[in-house]
Amino acid sequence: MASNVGGTHHRTEWAPRSTWAMGWTAAAAVLMTFGGIMAIFEGIAAIAKDDIFVTTPNFTYAFSLTGWGWIHLILGALALAAGIALFSGATWARVTGVVLAGLGMIANFVWLPYAPVWSITLMVVYGFVIWALCAPRDEPSRT
Repeated sequence: MASNVGGTHHRTEWAPRSTWAMGWTAAAAVLMTFGGIMAIFEGIAAIAKDDIFVTTPNFTYAFSLTGWGWIHLILGALALAAGIALFSGATWARVTGVVLAGLGMIANFVWLPYAPVWSITLMVVYGFVIWALCAPRDEPSRT
């Protein structure tokens, strides 16, 4: 968006370099929403049925599955909300999306022994979200 002050155009927002950057942000919003929903289901499964997960002995990050379920449920709900907010294109939503995707990747890395395929899938989704949200954008002009 540009404003005309004294005959000079000033950019007031970050604008994507191309429609590709806008498309990647929309893709990140969809994937963040999808990842949030998957994490919510992951959390519910861990909270409701601890006995469906195989536990590994002597695992470094040994926490109760119910505790992990609550972590995934909360992160999933936050990721879902951030994914929906990303559709607005606001800078705060992109920053929040990157932070939550990073936390989701860490949580799923630690969750690997319990559900490896599910965890790897979510790590890839969140990795793509981070990449898409960090796509190059033009900086606002200060002239």
